[in-house]
Amino acid sequence: MSDTTPAPAEIYLPKDLAAEKGMVNVQIDGVWHQFPRGTRMIEACRSVKVEVPHYCYHPKLTAPGNCRMCLVQMGMPPRPAPGQEPVRDESGYENIGWMPRPVIACANTVAENMGIRTTGELVEKCREGVMEFLLINHPLDCPICDQAGECRLQEFSVGFGKGMSRFIDLKVKKPKNVDIGPRIRLDDERCIMCSRCIRFMDEVAGDPVLGFTQRGTHTTLTVHPGRLLDSNYSLNTADICPVGALTSNDFRFQMRVWFLKETKTIDVNCGTGSNITVWTRENKIHRITPRQNDEVNSCWMPDSHRLNFHHIDSAARLTEPLLRGDDGNHKSATWAEANAVVATELKKFPANQVALIGSGRMTNEELLLTKKIAASIGDTRLALVPRLGEADKLLVAADRNPNSVGARLVWQSADPAGSLNAIREGVRNGSIKALISLGEDLLSEGGFSAEDLAKLSFHVHANILANPTASLAHVVLPAAAFTEKRGSMVNLCGRLQRLNQATLAPGHARDDWEILRDLMESLTGQTSGFKTIEHVFKALAETISEFNGLSLSKISDQGVSIVATNYKIPLLENERARKAAGIING
Repeated sequence: MSDTTPAPAEIYLPKDLAAEKGMVNVQIDGVWHQFPRGTRMIEACRSVKVEVPHYCYHPKLTAPGNCRMCLVQMGMPPRPAPGQEPVRDESGYENIGWMPRPVIACANTVAENMGIRTTGELVEKCREGVMEFLLINHPLDCPICDQAGECRLQEFSVGFGKGMSRFIDLKVKKPKNVDIGPRIRLDDERCIMCSRCIRFMDEVAGDPVLGFTQRGTHTTLTVHPGRLLDSNYSLNTADICPVGALTSNDFRFQMRVWFLKETKTIDVNCGTGSNITVWTRENKIHRITPRQNDEVNSCWMPDSHRLNFHHIDSAARLTEPLLRGDDGNHKSATWAEANAVVATELKKFPANQVALIGSGRMTNEELLLTKKIAASIGDTRLALVPRLGEADKLLVAADRNPNSVGARLVWQSADPAGSLNAIREGVRNGSIKALISLGEDLLSEGGFSAEDLAKLSFHVHANILANPTASLAHVVLPAAAFTEKRGSMVNLCGRLQRLNQATLAPGHARDDWEILRDLMESLTGQTSGFKTIEHVFKALAETISEFNGLSLSKISDQGVSIVATNYKIPLLENERARKAAGIING
């Protein structure tokens, strides 16, 4: 082989190729791995499924290193004497010399040929000592603590603690059940001063209202004098609190978490489409929490969105179809009776006298069926109700409809709400005599008045709640809430996400896509072939290019990007900038 012939790549060991990839070789508990330069020790261990216990560290926040629970033993190759080569093992790695003191894994980064030990006498004794100090003044109220079942202090005390305490003096008493905000309470005696909540409010929410006061064992968490923890993101502090110091007023003492079923789904309160977990038991929603998706909402969500579920169980829920009699009162009916009335009455009107108003809260599947209903009627107007508000420069979008982008794709319209004014005017001047309204209270959100709707010869309304629009409709159809159905939506970033069923609809209420399918079949007199919602999505994928090759089951828990919209989520932009600057790791 000539001197100019390159050596075959096979002779290079993985450790030699690491530098070319911007990686470093690191030994964790005796096993060599490769990680990108700058990776923090705790993240390196996490990526290879080696647990390093911690309290103050959170990948989305700065690392203060104040809890000391993540102590590990670090080692580096000893510096060779002048003129000597480093001593290497049979794999070519330099031998590691271990430091006699621990280091914190959350604030230190990996380096070439570094060694990390997460076990051993030194590490285990240090963790036992940290746990003993944390528990010195901590109350033993686990049986009544709302954090039970999710408490990291409880878990780590079992896994890494001593099992006993040498502290025999009286515990320091701190404030309990402190009302620090409209949606959250503080039990200061449980606080382990990890400072996660302080850093979240400062770095993410942009409202640095929390801080520590006093010193030593008397240090307490508190709010700034004259202020409250009233940010629309305050409940995220309860999510990231590793103990039961911060708890939600809405969920406090309501249910033990180990009784609850978790369902991964998405939020429908605005176009961001935050990923959430719905916690249920016996068909009742007990709480909603954010689910991590770094392309949508990171680890957070606004309080206004997470608490907007109680109406689902309200007394105003529609549970059976209703037909309005000659006396103006509604009476119960079967679904067959209601569909027959709708089909019979709508066929009395020419297509140009019929209009259909959908909702930006409908799934893609429901939007497709709505479009098919409009096509089956003929030359009928079709529109959505726009829902706009003020963006908060974090996660709450100005577009309060969760599926505006999906509506544009499915209806193949640049402005799905463009015909709403014409429909409203048509109802007022009498040119539109029949109306189908789906999922919208037209009096409160659609710009209609009671006098407008009273002019209609026939009006069928589908919704989950009894409302002023329903009281004026000739036929009322009970629909399903967002936690009671399946389907898909596209958020403002063009990300296709899946809505999953967490609870069952009450009474005889039905999934919206089934309502629309049966209505379409009643109008056409033909069987659609849509036996399941998967069949509807298949039709969607066959007709809309952006959905080609997809199915409901192919949409992962994190969603899939299907169209570029150039919409930027402010909170994510800020997070990415901080990550690029090395301020945070996640």
